[in-house]
Amino acid sequence: MSRFDDIKEHMQVIDAEGAPVGKVDAIEGDRIKLTRDSSSAGTGSHEGHHHFIPRGLVAEVEGDTVRLSARADALESIFETEEDGSPS
Repeated sequence: MSRFDDIKEHMQVIDAEGAPVGKVDAIEGDRIKLTRDSSSAGTGSHEGHHHFIPRGLVAEVEGDTVRLSARADALESIFETEEDGSPS
């Protein structure tokens, strides 16, 4: 069941196929902020920056895991960075 309010710091974030995407650093508004060290996982750009995942991509929250509705290779075009708040 998807309960965005149940997402907590340090939870694992995985894509729709179960591949790791990163770890939750915080919730900021309607977005998940990934930790800097995990933000480059599955993405080739913007290493060392926080990435943000929109609330709408959360498919399920179960235990200590947040499952997204998209695959990791599709996330790169959706990620937002802290620098400009726009997709990277």
